[in-house]
Amino acid sequence: MLLITSRGTGRWVLPKGWPIKGLSGAGAALREAYEEAGVEGEAGPEPVGRYAYDKILDSGLPLPCEAAVYAVRVTRMLERYPEQGQRRLAWHSPVRAAELVAEPGLQTLLTGFRAPEREVETRRSPGADSSPPAAAVGVMS
Repeated sequence: MLLITSRGTGRWVLPKGWPIKGLSGAGAALREAYEEAGVEGEAGPEPVGRYAYDKILDSGLPLPCEAAVYAVRVTRMLERYPEQGQRRLAWHSPVRAAELVAEPGLQTLLTGFRAPEREVETRRSPGADSSPPAAAVGVMS
């Protein structure tokens, strides 16, 4: 499971973002995975789950959100991507990832996550290490 740190607090989270006009939920999830973590791959068409949390706005007020989480078969991890250097990335087992995130609903979802059965060879740009072939990405609503 790929986790990234949030830019504001440095907490461990899934790559996620707001819906994007003209893209399906899976398409938006892939775009966020690319922008935030350099992930290229294939997302399942339907969410594998959802979780609720409060997004803290710059004003300090909480905004209730729900994230739809899509499983992604990672085919490549890029060395250069839009938010490179702004976050840390780490691969963990789903159980360990659940221990690292703060949201109870996400913890439950990660604990029950099963990687897709079909394995995809994972490639990283030349000179980099390979990574596990599955990740989950959220799209908020």
